[in-house]
Amino acid sequence: MDNGPATRKLETDATSADAAPTQRLAAVRARIARAANEAGRQPADISLLAVSKTFGAAAVRDLAAGGQREFGENYVQEALEKQAALRDLPLIWHFIGPIQSNKTRAIAGHFDWVHSVDRLKIAERLSAQRPAGLAPLQVCIEVNVSGETSKGGADPSAVPALAEAIAELPGLRLRGLMAIPAPTRDVAAQRAAFRRVRELFEDLRAHGHALDTLSMGMSADLDAAIWEGATIVRVGTALFGERIKRNA
Repeated sequence: MDNGPATRKLETDATSADAAPTQRLAAVRARIARAANEAGRQPADISLLAVSKTFGAAAVRDLAAGGQREFGENYVQEALEKQAALRDLPLIWHFIGPIQSNKTRAIAGHFDWVHSVDRLKIAERLSAQRPAGLAPLQVCIEVNVSGETSKGGADPSAVPALAEAIAELPGLRLRGLMAIPAPTRDVAAQRAAFRRVRELFEDLRAHGHALDTLSMGMSADLDAAIWEGATIVRVGTALFGERIKRNA
C-alpha cells in the first residue's frame, strides 16, 4: 500500500482532558476513518482496540456505552478484576502485554485474543492450557521490527518458523502479526517500519498461512499504520488520557 503523503505532519486529535468518553471515542473513530479514506481503504476494515490498562472498570464501561466492544490489557491480575466487574457486558478481551510463563494459564482461560506471542514455549503453554469448552485462542506473533533490546517480540528472521509451529497447535488460531516500532515523529520512518511488518505478513500469506490481522499503530502513529495496512489499531491515550505509571 503506498497511499497518503509519506512526510505529512500528523495532527493528534486534541480532545481535551475533560472531554466525555463518548466524544473521545467519536474523535478516534473519525481519525481512523479519515486515514482509511486517504489510504483508499474502507474504514470498516480497521478495528479499534481500546487499550484500557491502568484504567478502571468504570472507564471501560463508559466507552462500552458508546459502542466500543474490544479492549486490550497488559497486566493479567488487573484485567481479571475488570473482567469480573464487567461480566454483564458483551466485551472481547485482548491480551497485548509481555507474557510470563506463570501467567499463561490465566491468559488462556480468560482472553479471546493474544497479540504478544513471541516464542514457541509460550505458544505451546497457551495452547495446552486453553479450556476445552472455549474456541481456539486467536493469536498474533509479536515482531520486534526495530530490533530494540528493551522490547519483546520475535526477530523478523525467526517469524516464518514460529508461524509454522504455531499453526500446528490445536488450542490456537494464528491470525497475523503485531508490532510496536521504535517511537518517532517522522511519518516516513513510521511508515517504513509498518511496511516491513506488512511485507513479512504478505510473505507468510504467500506461503499458505491464512492470516487476516495486522495489529499495529497506536495513538501517536495509527495514521501511518493504516496507510500501511493495519487491520487493528491499539489506542489508549487518545481514548482514556494520560495513564498513571505503574510497575508491571
